[in-house]
Amino acid sequence: MSTHTSFDSLERRLRAGAEGSAEDGGASAARLVERAAAEGLLDVAYATADTPLGPLLVAGTRRGLVRVAFPHERPDDVLAALARDVSPRVLESPGELDPVRRELGEYFEQRRERFDLPLDWRLTRGFRRDVLKATARIPYGGTVTYSEIAGRAGSPRAHRAAGSALGSNPIPLVVPCHRVVRAGGAIGNYGGGPEVKEFLLRLEGALGGLSRE
Repeated sequence: MSTHTSFDSLERRLRAGAEGSAEDGGASAARLVERAAAEGLLDVAYATADTPLGPLLVAGTRRGLVRVAFPHERPDDVLAALARDVSPRVLESPGELDPVRRELGEYFEQRRERFDLPLDWRLTRGFRRDVLKATARIPYGGTVTYSEIAGRAGSPRAHRAAGSALGSNPIPLVVPCHRVVRAGGAIGNYGGGPEVKEFLLRLEGALGGLSRE
């Protein structure tokens, strides 16, 4: 049985239980999620966060936030990858992600410049993880170049590998890969698209003389 099949089966069973207790509405579903977590049946919780970029799928484990997916990413594909790479025990649980959704909301409202969320780094490793951890320390409103972030990760000449690591960042926004730009003044590529990168840099007052070219 595949991990995605296991995930589908688990979620069907839990949802069926919730529908069978419809007399108290969402409380039954919440209790089932709590029971699943208590019995070790829930390893990855996910929810949707409404943002100016569109709905973002956010997912977390006991370690912390493990995934933020842009609107163009198919939720089924994201969940299947989480079931494969983290655990097949995946369930929608908005309450578990309330801190994430709250901090994202504050960020887009320009009331938060730093995320205070535990992170689960398991979807990246080696030099890629070093690059992303260095990226997580770039302050709000600041930018660095691909070569600079490669140097901060310990390999100054590996700017192409650094760009690849940033392109596969599983926790964008919270790990602000949009703050890494090209040395010539162009904003560079971005997993959410150049228009999203430009929007985020403008939101933070970091666009300055940067351009898309």
